[in-house]
Amino acid sequence: MLSSSTLQDPELFHIAKNWFQEQNWTPFPFQKETWKVFLDGKHGLLNAPTGSGKTYALWFPIVLNYIKNHPDYKTKHKKGLKAIWITPLRALSQEIKQSAERITQDLDTQMTVGIRTGDTSTKERAKMRTNMPDLLITTPESLHLLLSSKGYAKTFKDCTAIVVDEWHELLGSKRGVQMELGLSRLKTVCKELRIWGISATIGNLEQAREVLLGPTSPELENSVLIKANLNKKITVKSIIPKEMETFPWRGHLGLHLLDQVIPIIKKSRTTLLFTNTRSQCEIWFQKILEKYPEFAGEMAMHHGSINKETRLWVEQAIRNESLKAVVCTSSLDLGVDFAPVETVVQIGGPKGVARFLQRAGRSGHRPGKESVIYFLPTHAMELIEASAMQKAVLNSAVEDRIPYLNSFDVLIQYLTTLAVSDGFYPDEIYPEIKQTFCFQAISDEQWQWLLNFLVMGSQSLKTYDEYKKVEVKNDGKFVVNSRMVAMRHRFQIGTIVGDASISVRYQKGGYIGTIEEYFISKLSPGDVFTFAGRNLEFIRIQGMSAHVRNSNKRTNKVPSWMGGRLSFSAKMSELLRQELYTAELDISEQSEEIQALEQMFSKQREESIVPQPHQFLIETFKTRDGFHHMFYPFEGRAIHEGMSSLLAYRISLLSPITCSLAFNDYGFELLSDREIDIQEVLDNNLFTPEYMLSDLQKSLNSNEMARRKFRDIAVISGMVFTGQPGKGIKMKHLQSSSQLLFDVFRDFEDDNLLYQQAYTETFEHQLEEGRLRLALERIAQQEIVWKQCSQPTPFSFPIITDRLREKLSNEKLADRIKKMMAKLTK
Repeated sequence: MLSSSTLQDPELFHIAKNWFQEQNWTPFPFQKETWKVFLDGKHGLLNAPTGSGKTYALWFPIVLNYIKNHPDYKTKHKKGLKAIWITPLRALSQEIKQSAERITQDLDTQMTVGIRTGDTSTKERAKMRTNMPDLLITTPESLHLLLSSKGYAKTFKDCTAIVVDEWHELLGSKRGVQMELGLSRLKTVCKELRIWGISATIGNLEQAREVLLGPTSPELENSVLIKANLNKKITVKSIIPKEMETFPWRGHLGLHLLDQVIPIIKKSRTTLLFTNTRSQCEIWFQKILEKYPEFAGEMAMHHGSINKETRLWVEQAIRNESLKAVVCTSSLDLGVDFAPVETVVQIGGPKGVARFLQRAGRSGHRPGKESVIYFLPTHAMELIEASAMQKAVLNSAVEDRIPYLNSFDVLIQYLTTLAVSDGFYPDEIYPEIKQTFCFQAISDEQWQWLLNFLVMGSQSLKTYDEYKKVEVKNDGKFVVNSRMVAMRHRFQIGTIVGDASISVRYQKGGYIGTIEEYFISKLSPGDVFTFAGRNLEFIRIQGMSAHVRNSNKRTNKVPSWMGGRLSFSAKMSELLRQELYTAELDISEQSEEIQALEQMFSKQREESIVPQPHQFLIETFKTRDGFHHMFYPFEGRAIHEGMSSLLAYRISLLSPITCSLAFNDYGFELLSDREIDIQEVLDNNLFTPEYMLSDLQKSLNSNEMARRKFRDIAVISGMVFTGQPGKGIKMKHLQSSSQLLFDVFRDFEDDNLLYQQAYTETFEHQLEEGRLRLALERIAQQEIVWKQCSQPTPFSFPIITDRLREKLSNEKLADRIKKMMAKLTK
């Protein structure tokens, strides 16, 4: 029996080890290490892959700590919130709850576990107001909702731990900033708080810990970084087409390899097929069923726009092995723990190493089990990516996640949250905020500007009462007294601002899912499109819903989502270039994938070259479309977007010329009606990184891009109200009201911090200005090889055909490409 004096750590470990023995498990060294340092009162970051038992690494010491401080825990239960577990995805909360309940019930602790997310019913939430669970699982948004309620300090005062799961997912986003601010408050409110993050592998783990705990905080000094070195074996197998294209293009989404995928599905218990976009997901699901109807009932689809009930049903069906295959998107990337999944197929390049490893880890999702992932290229060039992935897996080369700095929109939202609850004194809150990573460099002037903004709105809007939300009491406390302001603010807490989604419903009722507004706005009544595995005829839009009916007509219209514009990460571009350069090495030093591309490379060499590490390739040729000027930095789509605009602008300064631009992950094209003198481009050093920023601002429609960014900033900071749940305000209206504000600030108040933030974010996050500069510096060191070709080359072909895609329907595009290929392969 346990003595009633405070328990010692060895006795506590005994409780944990016994429990593990009862399950026939052995705790990993990293789990035991985490328990020990947690009970010693330390903060930290745990780096562990999914499926390695990370949940038990942190739930256990939280429960053991409670037992340690309450030796008579079996007979006397002290109610109230004791620990918070933050998850970025609602889908994970059930799993986490099951793990926690297993421990609390098996150890007879009487501790309760509750979930509070956007899916929690109003009744449940009301119950929590008076009676908080001991262990709460919630999202960053719901945590801030709790901070916006009166008397929140009383709710949190006995909380001893907060765990931020999937911290790498939050880190490079404004939700991460929201988390930093929430933690800065809880550190003051909870006297005994231990802060822990859990992160999969990223390049900058040390920095991830610093962002979580605050760069100048005492918490950081008293913290550890624990790595679960479980050498998980990951095997990457490429599906190499039997017939190789000499001229690759992105048109058929890899469907010509469909027959090579079926045997893989048949020999596994369960297979997940990951696609990069929701539209690709829809198409693959349909095509497999068309060709192999015997899979009906054994196959399902999962993506973020399908309704919650269907998604939960699919997740449950994977667990109990009633499904043979699921075609999905990143909606199944994170943390959902599926033991039966044996095999993962990645369709098309995943654009980043971390994402690929995360998906690979979904198979063999048990400690010590091998993960097998097949890579299916959607066009020949993607085999270079497959080969690069093999090396990345061997060398565990993973991207950094870059944290945000000075996100004033999130800070304004947070200060309003505090003003809505119990109010705040600026002198108390300012030091807390300065301890966060995001606001470590905030100046006293900026702080003053933000406080003025809360009380008066901005300088140019101070005559309008609707922007004056916060009042200052005589003692200097900032509070919100208006119930209307408070209610609106609570509706709008959060930092995720997507394109407005429209719900898709049957005319007779019945909800199917959501689609982005811009796709629906292009449909006319009677049009048929594919969604959620069905063919639907569009009837009309009513409010924020699109009404549809089932249709038997065939269609090639598939909703496209903004997620389809993913670009390479910096790490991925670097690996890709290294892999491409091996094409010129001896065959014994080449991967199977590079060898399989030999036919394409030799065709490339006929007209041009396959570049070496010291070379930068430019190709020019003429077709009936005009003069093509091709450039190959191999830096990823986002960088090529900025670089092509920059170059086109600089060329136009030499001689007035109009070009249309096209780009993919490998290179970009300037197409014009007359020839550009490439020698002149080289003589004038147009690839210089000097004056890059001012040239970029002139070359891109940077005002337009900043204006679109400003819409999100206006929503997050609460200047624009998005409407009540279910009665959303149309995106057009949001866009126009935020545009009005943008124009007012541009003309009358260009020192407005939120206005300036729109430009900073456009350059730093959208155009990745830092990476663009590095790419230009690299090109400046290389020997430039300019090839004047007589016809398109295999490298240029995917870029040219991508440009045609914008103009032609899928059928016409395929015909046109067949003709082009026939002509080129003669």
